[in-house]
Amino acid sequence: MATSAPRFEQRGFSIGTVISRTFAVLADNPLATFGCALLFGAIPQVLYSYFIGSQLANAEPGSQLAIAAISFGSMVVFLLFSMLVQGALVRATTAFAEGGRASFAECLSVGLSAAVPLIGLTILMVLALMAGFILFVIPGVILLLMWAVAVPALVTERIGVFAAFSRSRALTKGARWRIFGLYLLLFIVMWLFLILISLVLGIGGLTSGLAIQASQGTVPVTSLIVSGILNTITIAFWGAAQANLYIALRDWKDGPQGESLAEVFA
Repeated sequence: MATSAPRFEQRGFSIGTVISRTFAVLADNPLATFGCALLFGAIPQVLYSYFIGSQLANAEPGSQLAIAAISFGSMVVFLLFSMLVQGALVRATTAFAEGGRASFAECLSVGLSAAVPLIGLTILMVLALMAGFILFVIPGVILLLMWAVAVPALVTERIGVFAAFSRSRALTKGARWRIFGLYLLLFIVMWLFLILISLVLGIGGLTSGLAIQASQGTVPVTSLIVSGILNTITIAFWGAAQANLYIALRDWKDGPQGESLAEVFA
């Protein structure tokens, strides 16, 4: 008796499609995408880095503990606000997939409505990833790939934190090497962009560079502006890519979900 192959084996999951749709979402709806990235991500990160860096100015010179705390704190804050942006950009991405456009207020509402579970998901993910990377790095990479679309799954499917982890694990199964390649490509693109802009302007635009400048008591206004712009672009790009990755994986495994996605945000 012949058995039929799973539906998702008859379709494809393409890294190129995820990237092209990411640029398309950002170009089609810049106000909602970059606006959410600015409000949820760039502004809080710039203020946080500036405040922490100013506090370091009063710390003892060469304090390695303080520098380590700044680096870790910046990473956690970046991850937290990036996930909030992802939550907001899920709506812009699903609207684009349906042939429509979500307003800034609509995306903002979706992101804020999921803020509490997203914070819980972030805390659990950070703790698990830290433990995984301490254990010879590879377990951390595996967890990162397994939970790649936990945030969009939580927001779109309105499920709990642990259910979102399980859903992401199911969606990414069979595609994790390609997701790993996608992440490498995204990181390369973002870092090259940031380095190029920073070199052209002669200004450290990253939040870590801003914190160091603040600790030295020298933060030009241009550094604050450039840092905010670069972080806005980076966070919007990453958030849209994550949301498009979720939609691509969901279409690959479950088939197109245009109608059900429209009902979720109705």
